[in-house]
Order: sequence, then structure tokens, then C-alpha cells
Amino acid sequence: MALPSSLLPNRAPTVIIGPIVRLLARVGVTPDMLSFAALAGNIAAAALIATGSLTAGGIVMLVFSALDFLDGALARATGKASKAGAMLDSVFDRFSEAVVLFGLLLYQLDEGHREEAALVFAVLAGSLLVSYVRARAEGLGVALTSGWLRRAERVVLVGVALITGVLLRPVLWALAVLTVLTAIQRLYLAMRILRSEATEGD
Repeated sequence: MALPSSLLPNRAPTVIIGPIVRLLARVGVTPDMLSFAALAGNIAAAALIATGSLTAGGIVMLVFSALDFLDGALARATGKASKAGAMLDSVFDRFSEAVVLFGLLLYQLDEGHREEAALVFAVLAGSLLVSYVRARAEGLGVALTSGWLRRAERVVLVGVALITGVLLRPVLWALAVLTVLTAIQRLYLAMRILRSEATEGD
């Protein structure tokens, strides 16, 4: 049986986000406003996590990261979708994820947890590699949207681990391994497509 290309859907169900998007559009909220709000919220979450408020930090991170499901839908609904907006959203997504993991790294170092600190670094490196493989592939004309552990899955897992506390170490191990496997998965998919295109062009 083939493994699923991703663990969560690419977009939240329209029946859920549709009414929210219409309300946001009605009151004049723009997609860029959501992107800035999501980044600010994740910076606040990182500060909470770094000072040991893991549960509060996890909740804040999940709430503000959920805005990532709305900015694209709002852009499409209001006709404000643009390459500049997509660029801003992508960069802020990477920044948000990195700053939360940095806050977690500071917490682990303060607690003297060397193994967990090393795992946080591995998760950050793996996450950036997942994003880089996609960006490099798209630069070569290959669209890659699948992946076992994309940002949405990583955010959910980190958030749940922070809120529960007891799951933090095993979740960090899982993330460290699965981010690398996702990067390899995307590299394999991209290479297969590129080699197929090269063969067809011969």
C-alpha cells in the first residue's frame, strides 16, 4: 500500500474557512495583515517558550499559525493574490517556524537538556531543507506541494508536544527523523520528474 503524499490536507475545508474569510474581507483585513499578525504571534509564542511557559507558547503558536490557512484564501476571495504576497507569506512562514524553534532551543539549553537541544537544531535544519528542496525544484520548473511532514504537520506536532509537555522529547525525535525523510522524498520526486523531462527532450 502506497504511503500518502501528505498527512494533512493542503487547504482547510471551505465550509470552515469560508465564513471567516468573508468576515475578514468585510471588515477590511488584508492578506498581508494576516501574514504580519501570524509572524508577530509566533514571535510572542517563542518568547513564552523560551521562558518556560510551554503550554501557553504552544497555544499561541497554534492560534497564530492557523492564520496561514486564511491569508491565501483571503487573497483569492478578494482578488488580491499576487507574487509579492506569496513571497511575503513564504518568508514569514519560514521565519515563524525558525523563531519558535529558537525559543524552544533556548529553553532546552537553560534546562541543560543537551539531547533535546541537539534535536531542536536537527528539526530546524531538516525543516529548512524541506523548504529549500521545494524552492529549488520550483526554480527549475517542478511544482512540489506534497510531503509527509510539511509545515502544517510540523506546526501541529510541535504545538501538541508543547501543550502536553510529556510528548516533547519523542516528538522532537520524530520530527528530526521525518523532516530529513521528507526532504529526501521531495528530492526523489523532483529528480524523477527532471530526469523524465530530460529523457522526453532527447
